[in-house]
Amino acid sequence: MTFMKFNLEHSIEILQRTPAILNEMLSNLPSEWTSANEGPNIWSPFDVVGHLIHGEKTDWIPRMKIILSSQTDKTFQPFDRFAQFEESKGKSLEQLLEEFKNLRNANIEQLKNQKLGSGDFEKKGFHPDFGEVNLSQLLSSWVVHDLNHIAQISRVMANRYKSEVGPWVNYLGILKP
Repeated sequence: MTFMKFNLEHSIEILQRTPAILNEMLSNLPSEWTSANEGPNIWSPFDVVGHLIHGEKTDWIPRMKIILSSQTDKTFQPFDRFAQFEESKGKSLEQLLEEFKNLRNANIEQLKNQKLGSGDFEKKGFHPDFGEVNLSQLLSSWVVHDLNHIAQISRVMANRYKSEVGPWVNYLGILKP
């Protein structure tokens, strides 16, 4: 396998697509598809969208700003991986998808407006769990985080029909534990 080096333009290409992908995957589906999960502590597609919203508000761009700032303490605030359960209460999936799209578009604009140079990507912040991290690692993680959750949504939805596919289960890797 050949790995890619971080590239801001390539990263933005993925980050820009995520809202549209999620909208196409989830909008106007019955809740049997969007509110089901695979068991305790595993999120539904609805929960994942709420989680992505919380990340747009508190993770990627705020942490980038800390890394690029002139402040001496570059420690990130811990990320609440479960904040979506409270923040999404009373909202429809369509509202969440729209909120995510708007937040992501604004964050991509902020990212582009930084006019980052190659030296900026090596600037460091301090993650409360991982220790020292650099900007290219943070931005790469943002991209992979999106892809991870798109795959998670696909897996959770596919598992809704796991008992229905019969013997094809052996050929559908998404249904294997």
